Amino acid sequence: QVQLVESGGGLVQPGASLRLSCTVSGFSLDMSTIGWIRQAPGKEREWVSCISSSDGGTDYTDSVKGRFTLSRDNAKNTVYLQMNSLKPEDTAVYYCNMWGSSYDYWGQGTQVTVSS
Repeated sequence: QVQLVESGGGLVQPGASLRLSCTVSGFSLDMSTIGWIRQAPGKEREWVSCISSSDGGTDYTDSVKGRFTLSRDNAKNTVYLQMNSLKPEDTAVYYCNMWGSSYDYWGQGTQVTVSS
């Protein structure tokens, strides 16, 4: 059974940093593209970032470029989303998502709240 477990969310002030983790079990992380999706209250889900299984290349939505960094530790089967210079508009539930041509796995989500 494939499981994705997120951690690291919390309540921080604007300008602060957080690091989210997503640990995968039941599937080898280096064989799949994996990323983060977020959903703010009353809004649709928004793709944030992903990392490729083939070359480790990363991509980000424009609103987080230069502030967020996605990395992968294959030995720990874990991906990390380092979030710096957080803004109130980053407030959302962040979901880890791993997908391929025949599968689509999600974590339970972790809340990130940025507020003064």
